[in-house]
Formats: sequence, C-alpha cells, structure tokens
Amino acid sequence: MPQDPDASPSASDPTDPDPPVLDARRRRLLFRAHHRGTKEADLMIGAFVRRWAAELTEAELDDLEATLDFPDVELSDWLTGRRPVPEDCRSPMLERMLVECAGLGAGLPPELRRP
Repeated sequence: MPQDPDASPSASDPTDPDPPVLDARRRRLLFRAHHRGTKEADLMIGAFVRRWAAELTEAELDDLEATLDFPDVELSDWLTGRRPVPEDCRSPMLERMLVECAGLGAGLPPELRRP
C-alpha cells in the first residue's frame, strides 16, 4: 500500500545523509510523480521531481501540477520522444522535463547509467 505523501519528510533517497525537508505541497507532488502507473514514468518523472522539488518557485510548482495532470501514457511518450508534444500542451516545465529526460538512462541514479 502506498505511503501517505504528507508523512514523508524529504524528497531524496532515504540513504541521503542530509535530505531536504519539503513542505506538504512538494511532498504531494513528489508522491504523484513516483506513483504514475508505469515504472518507466515513475523513474523518469519521479527522479525529475525529486531532483528539483526543493528549488521550484510557486509558479513552477503550479506548472508542475498541471504537467502531472496529463495522462501517464501521453506524458511518458512525450518524455521518451516516442510522440511529439502537441503545441497546446507545451509549457516551460514540460520543456524542462523534456530536456532532462532526453538523456540515456533518464530516471536512473548516475551510478547505474551507462556511459
């Protein structure tokens, strides 16, 4: 059973010695990003949100929430480049995610990525 997002005190890996403490909104977004419905999306989107959640402005959080509202299959296809993003769906946050997720091994910890 998934854990309550408000119960988690940090955005990073539990083995991180100094995890950033996140407010409730950021924890909820992190939970949503890690529980998309497919493992591929969980890894890509979850890693992106985990990496940036503590630093996003309120406007960027609004944009992230809107981006996470897209269906899992569509968002995964866009982030992997399988389908182009429709113009009416583009946003600064989605563009940022596209750049970060375009790399080989997106969503994997750096030590697991192949050179």
